[in-house]
Amino acid sequence: MLCWICSYIRVVLFNLITSVTFILFSSLSSIPMADQSPKPETFELSNGSMKILLTNLGCTIISLSVPGKDGVLSDVVLGLDSVESYEKGLSPYFGCIVGRVANRIKDGKFTLDGVQYTLPLNKPPNSLHGGNVGFDKRVWEVVEHKKGETPSITFKYHSQDGEEGYPGDITVTATYTLTSNTTLRLDMEGVPKDKPTIVNLAQHTYWNLAGHNSGNVLDHSIQIWANNITPVDENTVPTGEIMAVKDTPFDFTSEKRIGNDISEVGLGYDHNFVLDCGEEKDGLRHVARVRDPSSSRVLNLWTTAPGVQFYTGNYVNGVKGKGGAVYEKHAGLCLETQGFPNAINQPNFPSVVVRPGEKYRHTMLYEFSIE
Repeated sequence: MLCWICSYIRVVLFNLITSVTFILFSSLSSIPMADQSPKPETFELSNGSMKILLTNLGCTIISLSVPGKDGVLSDVVLGLDSVESYEKGLSPYFGCIVGRVANRIKDGKFTLDGVQYTLPLNKPPNSLHGGNVGFDKRVWEVVEHKKGETPSITFKYHSQDGEEGYPGDITVTATYTLTSNTTLRLDMEGVPKDKPTIVNLAQHTYWNLAGHNSGNVLDHSIQIWANNITPVDENTVPTGEIMAVKDTPFDFTSEKRIGNDISEVGLGYDHNFVLDCGEEKDGLRHVARVRDPSSSRVLNLWTTAPGVQFYTGNYVNGVKGKGGAVYEKHAGLCLETQGFPNAINQPNFPSVVVRPGEKYRHTMLYEFSIE
């Protein structure tokens, strides 16, 4: 009799412990875990002569201050007052890195290795700058932030297979470095995992060398080392042609005031220039030289990319910017070094396909001076 009671008690206790354990683990599983994904933050790079404020939301340059002829630092990039404003989508790609593929893909369609892919038409009838939630709207991980004489910061983002319609996992990094008192370097890389994909990253800062709040850039002068452009259709997509700039409003092979011929190209410049005649140094090609007469600031840009999108802020209209500034049409200019737009659909353009075992690389060098 006693043995039977002992056995019964053991069974009851076992069932009780099992029930309590189940309830406990069920309760624990319902408690939300701490979110391990990175949060938008701001970071500074400074070397005494230049100062840059960035955020890991889109690897965005929020402000970049360099001295003018009076020696005073001025912020020369268009931007917003807070990271929250960028999160709300109030920025027309100010200062960010765009991708997976910058610029336009015609009709949001392309074929790779016999498979057709369809992308979001976020700029109908085309896909623009990576789609609805491109790299500019992603929060990147900060993997390194160095201070000292050559301060730098490295951001990393892992893009999943199928994200915004693009095939293949790929890990991308972007490193901003102040390599000298007057030079900013940007190194971008992409490593696909196990499927081929297309990659074309671009840095989309709007520059106004007179100061971000100083009006339009039509009095800036620019020289672009390009004998040709890729002309576009009515939806700003390259037709596949290569057109000489000589005797056209697109001829910037010699320094020219931006406003001189801008009325002859519709809303303004928004075209890919073929970088085919600039000098080279350290594997980088001279892209452009921009000069502001009022401040005497000069920007020289170098890159490893085959093209540059020269854009004069044609669609900027009453954007509320930093410090109460309101940015209007032509308030800044962009020099987006890149692979050619819609290259995946134009076999005569340099390829933007990257396969497993290969690495996408893209470097830009911004050199500031006073003249």
